[in-house]
Amino acid sequence: MITSGRGTYYGWYIVASASVIVLLTMGLRMGIGPFVAPMMLDLALSRTEFSLIVSIGMIVYGLGMPLAGYLLKRFSTRFVLLTGLITVCASILWTISSKGLFSFLLSFGIFLSLGLAFLSNIALAPIISKWFVQQRGKALFYLSTGGMAGIAIMTPAETLLVQLVGWQQTLLIFGGIFICVVLPSAIFIIREDVPDGADGATVRGGKIKQDIQLEISWKDATKTRAYWQLVIGLFACGFGMNLIGSHAVPMLVDHHFEPITSSFGVGVIGLVAIFSTLFLGSISDRYPRKNILFLVYFVRGMGILGLVLVVTPWQLYLVAATGGLVWAGSIAMTSAILSDLYGVRLLGILNGWAFFGHQIGGALGSFIGGWGYETFGTHVLAFGLAAFISLIASAASYYLPEKITFPKYFEIDNGRSL
Repeated sequence: MITSGRGTYYGWYIVASASVIVLLTMGLRMGIGPFVAPMMLDLALSRTEFSLIVSIGMIVYGLGMPLAGYLLKRFSTRFVLLTGLITVCASILWTISSKGLFSFLLSFGIFLSLGLAFLSNIALAPIISKWFVQQRGKALFYLSTGGMAGIAIMTPAETLLVQLVGWQQTLLIFGGIFICVVLPSAIFIIREDVPDGADGATVRGGKIKQDIQLEISWKDATKTRAYWQLVIGLFACGFGMNLIGSHAVPMLVDHHFEPITSSFGVGVIGLVAIFSTLFLGSISDRYPRKNILFLVYFVRGMGILGLVLVVTPWQLYLVAATGGLVWAGSIAMTSAILSDLYGVRLLGILNGWAFFGHQIGGALGSFIGGWGYETFGTHVLAFGLAAFISLIASAASYYLPEKITFPKYFEIDNGRSL
């Protein structure tokens, strides 16, 4: 077991580093709200056109997930992170110099989304799952805490910076922060050489639970109903999260909230999620994961519906805090359940394709949010639909199996067939 001089399991340093990377990635990806108005004004875009570009970006972001999974298997986590960093920085420089719709689509919508996909929690979940067995759920939840911190910290920060220095300079600032965080993490902290039997958990009864791998292909996994139940959940997650990330701030402003109140209200979701994620992580390895996932989608659906109905700041903060209680659970729980059902070996590519469903939902949520308002003059259509889909996801999660049997294959544990 690898420990530091003080006895801290080394895997937790990887979790901490990965969480900060995800904080930046999710903050920039989900905190687009403060950029919407100034970008539309400078580039002379309608809300529908901007929503379409964001939707295309969601699809590209999703396609980048299985690509990242393939590169993780073919090369290494370090290679994927450095590739993502170079792509993000180049895309930011291109975006701030964009003058028209097509240039903005390529730079901001496509290449920036691809770079962020390589720096996402989906790209980092496999390395964390390798380092943890008994505390895998907790470690993945802590990774999600970074994403929630991104929403809580970067949405208000981006709002203030955009007001002070403009959206172009704000993107440049965050590009520099990406370099300062991702570069040293990829070179000095992320390690692939996991020692045999390593785990960050307390050893119970003198024996560490070993991870079980299935000798199946990713195509075999996608033929099971459970996989598609998880995809449905991620679709709902993407629809709701990206709808809120792209349109919650403009929606609240349309409902006569002040811009800073609107951005802070959305930030409360991530702020509460930081602490609630720590609690969910502490129970994720003790209770059935599918039950936790059911609760996550159910409460989230109610929170999305409440967000579009609030009329006072205290109602906004209350609804945002309630939604934040479960905001981070879906991706962490889905990764953990995929590991439990199909093994860590396939996690990268299965997570990648499942997250593509997340991004399809995100693209639809982002587009319907803008199109629905311009067409019908109300945000209730998009936010009500997001709530309904979340309830469907909660039902699909509740009926997930505890285990899947593949009769024609065998399991291996440390090289021994079972």
